[in-house]
Amino acid sequence: MLEVENVAALKAHIGQKLGSSDWLVVDQKMIDQFAEATGDHQWIHIDVERAKKEMPGGKTIAHGYLTLSLLPKLNQGIFKITKRKRGVNYGSNKVRFTAPVPSGARVRGHLTLKNIEDLGNGCSRLTMEAMVEVEGNERPALVAETLSLVYE
Repeated sequence: MLEVENVAALKAHIGQKLGSSDWLVVDQKMIDQFAEATGDHQWIHIDVERAKKEMPGGKTIAHGYLTLSLLPKLNQGIFKITKRKRGVNYGSNKVRFTAPVPSGARVRGHLTLKNIEDLGNGCSRLTMEAMVEVEGNERPALVAETLSLVYE
């Protein structure tokens, strides 16, 4: 994990890949819980028996928004600013779901620091390119430009 003391030290990494997360299994239980939380019960996510017959690969797939919602969990092990008051998810400029995540697949995140903007009063906006890799697939499941606010 990359550790820096403050945002000023992180600026040396603009344009660079910050690192990769550990692998995380996206299992059917996680997919089912996400379906319950969001009300998205489309059969491609939750009907294991039908997926065996009708889905490529014979498995259900994770919701795209489940994959997106895993970014905080994946990103927490990639880098850390040790002297900050707080960090806040500020949103996304662009999100693309570029490949499915089959039930039981392992995923990991990759972060590249694109930009840091000083917003004043000890606040900086970090722009990152986030990618979620599915083990064994050439194409990532997700590519997104994400924004965070860091308060020092």
